[in-house]
Amino acid sequence: MFLTPFLLFFSFPLCISIDTIGPNQYVKDSETIVSKAMKFELGFFSPGNSSYRYVGIWYANIPEKPVIWMANRDNPIKDSSGVLTNRYGNLVLYAYKENLTIWSAKVSVQTTSSTSAQILDTGNLVLVKSNSVDYIWQSFDYPTDTVIPGMKIGLNHKTGLDSFLTSWKSENDPGIGDYSYRLSLNGSPQFSLYNGSSKYFRTAMWPWSPSPSTTPYAYDYNFVHNQVGTYLIDSSNKSSEISRLVLQYNGILQHLIWNDVEGQWKEVWAAPKYKCDPYGHCGPFSECSLDNIRSECSCLPGYQPSSSGNWSEGIWSDGCVTKQLGVSIKCGKKFVKVEHVKLPDASISGLLDTRMGESECKRACQNNCSCVAFSSLEIDGGGGCMTWYGKLMDILILAELGRDFYIRADGTESAENDRKPRGFLKRRGMLAVLIIPALLVLSLIMLAYWWLIKRKTEAIRLKSTWGRQYSHSSRHPDLQLFHLSTIIAATDDFSLANKLGEGGFGSVYVGQLSNQQKIAVKRLSKSSRQGVEEFKNEVTLIAKLQHRNLVKLLGCCVEEEEKLLIYEYLPNKSLDFFLFDQTRRSALDWRNRFAIITGVARGILYLHEDSRLRIVHRDLKASNVLLDADMKPKISDFGLARIFDGDQLQDETRTIVGTYGYMSPEYAAYGKFSTKSDVFSFGVILLEIISGKKNNASYEQDHSLNLIGHVWHLWREQNILDIVDVLLQSYNVDEVLRFLQIGLLCLEENATDRPTMSEVVLMLSGERALASPQRPAFIFKKTFHNSAGLLITDGFYSTNGMTVTKVVGR
Repeated sequence: MFLTPFLLFFSFPLCISIDTIGPNQYVKDSETIVSKAMKFELGFFSPGNSSYRYVGIWYANIPEKPVIWMANRDNPIKDSSGVLTNRYGNLVLYAYKENLTIWSAKVSVQTTSSTSAQILDTGNLVLVKSNSVDYIWQSFDYPTDTVIPGMKIGLNHKTGLDSFLTSWKSENDPGIGDYSYRLSLNGSPQFSLYNGSSKYFRTAMWPWSPSPSTTPYAYDYNFVHNQVGTYLIDSSNKSSEISRLVLQYNGILQHLIWNDVEGQWKEVWAAPKYKCDPYGHCGPFSECSLDNIRSECSCLPGYQPSSSGNWSEGIWSDGCVTKQLGVSIKCGKKFVKVEHVKLPDASISGLLDTRMGESECKRACQNNCSCVAFSSLEIDGGGGCMTWYGKLMDILILAELGRDFYIRADGTESAENDRKPRGFLKRRGMLAVLIIPALLVLSLIMLAYWWLIKRKTEAIRLKSTWGRQYSHSSRHPDLQLFHLSTIIAATDDFSLANKLGEGGFGSVYVGQLSNQQKIAVKRLSKSSRQGVEEFKNEVTLIAKLQHRNLVKLLGCCVEEEEKLLIYEYLPNKSLDFFLFDQTRRSALDWRNRFAIITGVARGILYLHEDSRLRIVHRDLKASNVLLDADMKPKISDFGLARIFDGDQLQDETRTIVGTYGYMSPEYAAYGKFSTKSDVFSFGVILLEIISGKKNNASYEQDHSLNLIGHVWHLWREQNILDIVDVLLQSYNVDEVLRFLQIGLLCLEENATDRPTMSEVVLMLSGERALASPQRPAFIFKKTFHNSAGLLITDGFYSTNGMTVTKVVGR
């Protein structure tokens, strides 16, 4: 008989091994055991905002300590009196203040022999007899919401143990929630995600060719089906990689990999996530396509919408019925091939036979009028046959990644013509089939010719000449040419909800590709010829640049009238989004601002001196500094950038474009630009980052019309720290003073007096002494009009009587 929990707590010896709870030993709240290689830790924890205590296992070397297994998820301890003991060959959790047994391991055979509980470097908690390698019990058999490498979910055919994932109830409650991810053995084995008892999402059935867009199996997961068991196992075994498959409390199944450099989890795969993911989204006898922009659902050959009215309104759940007034397909011998799809749900009406080859499979379905469809499979190097006898549900088009199946067609109708995009032309009606498309093609050619003669748009010239030039992989091996349909699908047809911002040459949208990668799409405005040269220039330049402080160009699209640049997506938008907002600016502490300033400086230095080309950006400003998930800066928008050849130091242009407030005086007044023009722009950005104010702001206290004048006034009055953002609660005074002085040095009126970016980087790091700054450019005092309408200046501190030819806000 067990001792009372209270007495047990004082009678057990302490746990003396770092990874083991020995016989009659215990671990109490505030104590932990850690695996030998310090990978996993077992102890007590409270999730989120909860004060309840649970026993769990978590990653020991990740800051957030994500829990991968729990013992008492549905029976928490209300205080810190919990004790996990190893007593009588079993693990038992007590709450000794309440004199309660909270949880115990499900040991199949009770034993009084000495046992030890050990946390392994795999994350598995095992209970093992002395002098034995066999586990009496292991936590891997009882997963909660997470699968990690070495763990498996599924059914053990010998013991009948069914292991599956269940979600938390909420972010703060790890109790068993509404969602579960489990195995079904009906038809062909498959894993499905359930919301209660309703099927919510279905991963593909066994046997399966992995596809990242529909199943986690592509990422080192094996789907095993044999006499011992049917299960899914993470078999990556990569010692340098930390990964987990998690069923979140909101019903999203995620595969995550830990990125040690960025210090965060990266999503590799997640579902349900896309419009075709929810189970039965298109109803029976239909298929769903992620690439079909106008209508994601379409009927299978030989079928039509059960309600044309609902389908026209985008209501697909009723699915499709046979074309003959909804009656069943007749028992004909003809079948139509449906290519490259996620096969229909096998749990409803499927039957798997591992002994049949392809011809036997087809014959078996032909001879059984109840057979609606069949698919020939390859199982373990041999044959296999899957047949369906009822509604065909949950079919998803996967292009080349999917499997093929054959659906029975009506004997009175050649339904194969319904499948023209994927099917094969037959001899009957061949002439009509060929003539109609030929006439259509001829008409399109004539229309295209007329359109080219009349419009002659730059977009078409880009597509016919420049676009093909960059399609050659040897030119830019890392630059991808995207299809327009891919970008339309990724951005939901450039929906307003996905719009990130708008500039002088077009808009920027967030999108997500079919492999779950987020992208930012810069779309050149179709209503204006403006920006075409900038588009070509940006692709030409940035495809050759690689630096951690420059935004990465993934590819482009030149199709129809569209000209698109596809960039990596940076979740924190641009610097001005934070810097000039009273609320969001508080997220930028001095550590962040220090990193942004130095990061931008390193990015400009790379453009000027360290890349294969010498590049002048010409449009550096806060809105062109993007921030990644860790608030690290990346310079973007190279539409106005120019390449300098050899020892060239300066160039000039008659068309001055850029953003007022960031342009250097020699460029704004005379069109002359050099690397020192970018240095000037950097100086403005530096002052804006420290002050949290725009350069074009007005300052009543000294009547300055811009930030530069106000900073110069405070510098001369030796009150320079007054410019520091009031939202900066703490900062390094010496660093701020040094940075402000560097900013003024970058703003010198004469370009030759400004430091180079290599000197700026050294000064920012404190490795170079600072000169005393001279009066910067663009120091204006307020102006007013007299009674005669003449412009009177109350002090003008710049020698530049400038005229701007053309200023374009971007």
